[in-house]
Amino acid sequence: MSSRIEQLIDEIEEYIDGCKYQPFSNTKIVVDKEEIDELLRELRMKTPDEIKRYQKIISNKEAILSDARAKAEALINEATIHTNELINEHEIMQQAYAQANEVVTMATHQAQEILDNATMEANNMRTAAMQYTDGILANVENLLNQTMKTTQEHFDSFMGALNNYNDVVNANRVELNPPEPDSYVGDSSESDTNSDDLNLDML
Repeated sequence: MSSRIEQLIDEIEEYIDGCKYQPFSNTKIVVDKEEIDELLRELRMKTPDEIKRYQKIISNKEAILSDARAKAEALINEATIHTNELINEHEIMQQAYAQANEVVTMATHQAQEILDNATMEANNMRTAAMQYTDGILANVENLLNQTMKTTQEHFDSFMGALNNYNDVVNANRVELNPPEPDSYVGDSSESDTNSDDLNLDML
C-alpha cells in the first residue's frame, strides 16, 4: 500500500501532465496556482507524518534486540539450571561437569547467534526505511525545483512582454513629439510646453 506522499506526488505529476501548453509552446504550461498550491500544502503537511512513521520502524530495532536478549538470557538460565541438576548427582559428577560445560557453550553460541541475527535484521530495517524516506524527499525536492523553474520562466516571459510594450509606447511618443529643427532652438521651451500639453491631452 503506497503512502499518502506517494499518492500526492502521483497527483501532482498527473496534474502537470494534464495542464494545457501555452500558445506557441511545446514546453511551457499554464498552471492553476491555487490548485498546485493546495497539493503542495498537503504534501508539506503529510511529509512529517511519513518521516515519523519510518522513525518508528527504526526505533523497533531496540525492541528486536531486547527480545533477542531475553531469549538468550532464558537459554542461559535454562542451561544453568540443567547444569546444577547434573552437578547434584554425585555418582555422575565428572560427566555432569562435562555435559554442563557443553550445554552452557551451546546456549552461549545460540544466544550470540540470536543477537547477531536480530542486529542484522534491525539494521536492514533501518537502512531500508532511511532509503525509502530519502527517495521520497528526493522526489519532493525535484518537484519543487521543477515548480520554481516553471515559475521563473513564466516571470521572465512576462517581463519580456512588458519590455516590448514599453518600447512600443516609447516609439509612439517619439512619433507624436518629433525633435525640433536646430532653427527653433530658441523656442524650445515653448515647444516643450506644447508637447507636454499634447501628451496630457493624449493621456
